[in-house]
Amino acid sequence: MSSSIARLAFCILVFVVSVQHAVGNEIFKIDPAHSKIGFKVHQAIATVTGRFKQFGGTIELDREHPEKSFVTAAIQVKSIDTGIAKRDAHLCSPDFFSAGKFPEITFKSRSVKQTGPDAGDIVGDFTMHAVTKPITLHVKLLTKKGEEVTRWEVTTQPLSRREFGLQFSKTLESVSMIGNEIDINLEIEAVRSK
Repeated sequence: MSSSIARLAFCILVFVVSVQHAVGNEIFKIDPAHSKIGFKVHQAIATVTGRFKQFGGTIELDREHPEKSFVTAAIQVKSIDTGIAKRDAHLCSPDFFSAGKFPEITFKSRSVKQTGPDAGDIVGDFTMHAVTKPITLHVKLLTKKGEEVTRWEVTTQPLSRREFGLQFSKTLESVSMIGNEIDINLEIEAVRSK
């Protein structure tokens, strides 16, 4: 009997903590149809640009206490689009992303710091190709409180693809001169959760 009571108490505690986390927060779901997750990689004679077409996430926004806000996101690797199907297939192969083994790129915030009236830094764990590293997203809110849709400008430092194990052949890469740094550009629109 005591073990049942203990389990019940634990469930109630989890529920209370979950409710406390959400109180005061506005919950928004990222709308991929009106958002963009793009990237750019320089080569010797060209620059490859691309995007991911399938992704989602949640923004728990506490405008009164921004440090209590929380962000999670997941990108489907197989949705990569550089405009050339053969190149996309190669990027999804074990030479690069190994999309069959590591189907998602994820971000989960650890801290939020307000840096201006409508700006902040979000530090979080970024996981790609089974490698997790902290990154900082610099965000700017473009919409006002109370709106059903929230829009954000997001910038971050370039990512080193080699740090995430995205290197297939040193010899071939030295010939093609594929750049190591990946420039990221994000435009996020999210809709208030009903």
